[in-house]
Amino acid sequence: MNNYKANPEDTIKEMLEEIGEENFDSLYSMINKDIRITSFNLPDALSEMQVQKTIKSAANENKINYSYFIGAGAYKRFIPAAISQISSRFEFNTAYTPYQPEISQGTLQVIYEFQSMICDLTGMDVCNASVYDAGNACAEAMLMAARISGKEKILVSDCINPQYYEVINTYAKAGNITIEKIPEKEYKTDFSDAEEKIKSGEYAGVIIQNPNFYGTIEDIDAIKSLEKSPKTMLIVCEDMISSIVLKRPKEYNADIVVGDVQPFGNPISFGGPYAGFIATLDKYKRQLPGRIVGRTKDAEGNQAFTLTLQAREQHIRREKATSNICSNQGLVILNALIYLSLLGANGLRQAAFLSASNAKNLTEGLKQKGYNILNKNFFNEFVLQVDNADEFLNRMKKENILAGFKLSINKILVCTTEINTKEEIEKYINLS
Repeated sequence: MNNYKANPEDTIKEMLEEIGEENFDSLYSMINKDIRITSFNLPDALSEMQVQKTIKSAANENKINYSYFIGAGAYKRFIPAAISQISSRFEFNTAYTPYQPEISQGTLQVIYEFQSMICDLTGMDVCNASVYDAGNACAEAMLMAARISGKEKILVSDCINPQYYEVINTYAKAGNITIEKIPEKEYKTDFSDAEEKIKSGEYAGVIIQNPNFYGTIEDIDAIKSLEKSPKTMLIVCEDMISSIVLKRPKEYNADIVVGDVQPFGNPISFGGPYAGFIATLDKYKRQLPGRIVGRTKDAEGNQAFTLTLQAREQHIRREKATSNICSNQGLVILNALIYLSLLGANGLRQAAFLSASNAKNLTEGLKQKGYNILNKNFFNEFVLQVDNADEFLNRMKKENILAGFKLSINKILVCTTEINTKEEIEKYINLS
């Protein structure tokens, strides 16, 4: 094959002449030659068969047979084979953007059913079609609270995922919002000093994560007993699997619930894919960012789906838009919807109980070996104290165990899910 060029030589020559340049060198003459790429150092061209062999050979260098005990916001859970078979069908892959409802009813119904299921899980009234990830959802929820309350200060738990906090902080700077942290005590949010602030009415909202970044289940009774100002909103970043066995945020007076659906049928694949969601009370629905799909009836009385409450900058004047989020994670939430449909309430409950049970068995075994577990009342993640985190993690990795996420020089965050077998847990304990 000849090398592909976007334009033939005659066209290139005509274009250069039109702008008054003799050749490409003169076009790029303002760029220092020392920093210009002269060669890509690419290998000779290969046939398709040779390319396949080369890529397979490179792929075989990857080690994929690890026992996985890392969480910290990215969770490896069981993914039924049916999910990829359904979500990869061309009807879904080619109908990603539902701008024309009359020809996108399938995609719109998927989004609507996703919204409905998230409302069931959180106990909230309405949900959007998704945002980019949980960190983005936290930040957008903060902006929602600021718009609703008219306040420019926000309280954020120090036990929130550090990556989520960085996104919140970036949004806050651009939105002239002041962040104040609620301190952590024994790997749990310490509300004692924040109670008066929450009552004062000076803050747009309070952002907590439950279970928090360290896996600790926050003190729900303490949160519920807080006498909030009517305009101080409670924003909860929730682990969706835990919502099956713990109290739903609606039950402890949450105003906005956010989270990530990555654990619902989506793999950990080089840092993604993720999809955040925002669910809220009915009275705040017009402040939701991103897409929202509604169900209605057409002229003949048949069920129909369409985009509704379109407060995106694509639909209204930018200064009136709730957000500049213009899309949604369509295929990611499709995987989540299929996952939730396949497992149902009983399957989700089983996954949650297995995750918690595995964490209990692992911690009990580690305690018997003399290790300290630094947090209490956790769901499926816990903080393990070790002599040297790097040495511990490297030693376990040599035994094909990804043993946790490093928090500090002598602390690691360990996670279990339903995929961790009894044999893997025993091996972890024996080799630790």
